[in-house]
Amino acid sequence: MCLSIPGKLIAIDQVLDDTFRTGKVSFDGVIKNVSLTLVPQAKVNDYVMVHVGAAISIVDEEEAKKTFEVLKQLGELDELRPPDNT
Repeated sequence: MCLSIPGKLIAIDQVLDDTFRTGKVSFDGVIKNVSLTLVPQAKVNDYVMVHVGAAISIVDEEEAKKTFEVLKQLGELDELRPPDNT
């Protein structure tokens, strides 16, 4: 199954032009670099849906948090966390 996961855009890192940008997205404290090419209007503190490393849409904060909690309860977020090497 293909999932997109909501996260909060916390920084815009690289700006090649108005369209080609990358940023850091926080998924409950796990930070990932993502492409912002498909959401050129996204700004810091927006919530975005991320699929395979690319933000694909901007979503409402409340809806993003509800979706994230459901995915967490289903165990669908395990791959976001780095492996425990203890």
